[in-house]
Amino acid sequence: MTHANDDQGEPPETTEPTDGAGSGRRAGRVWLGAAGLAVLVAVASIAVALADDDGAERPPSAAAGVTGTIWVANEAGDSLTAIDAATHEVVTTVSGIAGPHNVQVAPDGNTIWTVSGHDSLAVMLDAATLGLHGTVGTGSMPAHVVLTPDGSTAYTSNGEDGTVTAIDTATMRPTATIPVGAGPHGLRPSPDGSRIVVANIGGSTLSVIDTASNEEVTQIEVGAAPAQVAFSPDGRFVYASLNAEDAVVKVDLAKGRAIAKTTVGSGPIQTYVSPDGELLLVANQGTEDAPGTTVSVVDTDSFEVVETIETGEGAHGIVIDPTGRQAYVTNIYGNDVAVIDLQELRVVARVPVGEAPNGISFSPVVVDEQPTVELQLPDAGMDSHDEGDEGDEGDEGDEGHGDDGH
Repeated sequence: MTHANDDQGEPPETTEPTDGAGSGRRAGRVWLGAAGLAVLVAVASIAVALADDDGAERPPSAAAGVTGTIWVANEAGDSLTAIDAATHEVVTTVSGIAGPHNVQVAPDGNTIWTVSGHDSLAVMLDAATLGLHGTVGTGSMPAHVVLTPDGSTAYTSNGEDGTVTAIDTATMRPTATIPVGAGPHGLRPSPDGSRIVVANIGGSTLSVIDTASNEEVTQIEVGAAPAQVAFSPDGRFVYASLNAEDAVVKVDLAKGRAIAKTTVGSGPIQTYVSPDGELLLVANQGTEDAPGTTVSVVDTDSFEVVETIETGEGAHGIVIDPTGRQAYVTNIYGNDVAVIDLQELRVVARVPVGEAPNGISFSPVVVDEQPTVELQLPDAGMDSHDEGDEGDEGDEGDEGHGDDGH
C-alpha cells in the first residue's frame, strides 16, 4: 500500500465563501419585447391562481418535470421513506430495518440497497414491489453502501472495523474484506467503475480501492475528518467534505493530492455534484447542540461558494435528480427533507419523514401509494437471498406526512 506524500506539490489553495453574488452564479434570463411581457403576465397569472388564501405562493409541482421516487433512510426510525418526486408526497414507508444509516438505488433502478447499522447487514429490496431480495452480513457498523456503475458489486463502509466489504449482487455473498483507513464512512465509485474512494472520518485520508483487485492502492491526505466524497463527471476530481474543518477540498486523483480548499458551513457531511459537473452541493449538519441549517453551493471551477441555502436543522444527506432540476436534502435534527429548485437555488418544499433521516437516493421507478411495508429480516449474521419474499404489508402509513448519507 502506498501513501500520498503530504508535501507533494504546492499546498491547496484556500478560498473564503462569497455572499452568493459571485461570478459563479448563473445569470438569469432577460425578457424583451411584447412577447416577453406576455410571458411575464402569464406567469404572474399562474402565480396568483396558485396562491393560498393567505397569499403564500406555491410553485406548481408539475413544473419541475421530475418523475421517480426519493428514498430516505430514517436511522432512528428504523425505516425507509418513499417520496413521489413529482408531488413531494410520501407514498409508503418500509419498516423493520434496524438503524439504516444510508440508502442507495442500484444503477439500473431495479433494486434499493440499505444497511442496518444495528445488525451489520446489507439489505436489497425490489424497487417496484418493495419485496426483500436478500441480506448479507458486513463488517461492524456499516455506514454507507454504493454499487459499481454496472451494478455487479456493492461496497459497504464498516465504520467500526476500518474495512470495506465487497458484495456480489447476483449471489448476495461477500467477495472481499478490504482494510482501509480509520472510521470509513462515505464512499462513491468513479464514473468508469475502476475505483472506489472512501472517506475515512476517523482520520485524515481518502482510501482509493481498485475494483479489479479489491485492494486499497493508496491513501490521500486531505484534512481532518473527511465524511463523504463526490466525483466530477469525468472522474478526474474528487470532492471531500472535512467535517472537523468546516471545509471541502478538491482532489486531483492522478496527482494524488488536494489542489484546492474552501470554507463552507458548520460540520459538513454529504457532498453531491450536479449532472453537468458545474456545482458541488455540501450539506452542513453542525452538531445536535448547534445544528447547521444550510447547504453550500460551490462552483467547481473557481472552487468558491456562490450561494448558501437555508434548508433546515442538521442538513445531512443530498441527492440531485438526473435532470439536474431539483436537489433533496435530509435534515437529521428536523426530521424532514428539503426540496431545492436548482435553477433558483431556493427551497420550494419541505417534507416530514421519519426520525433522524440520514442517507437519501433517487430512483426512476415510481412507487404507488400503499400501506407500510413491514420487512422480516433474518437474524444478524445470517445471509439470505430469497426473491420470493415480498414482505408483509402492515397498517396503513401516516398519510398526514408530506413527502420528501455522518
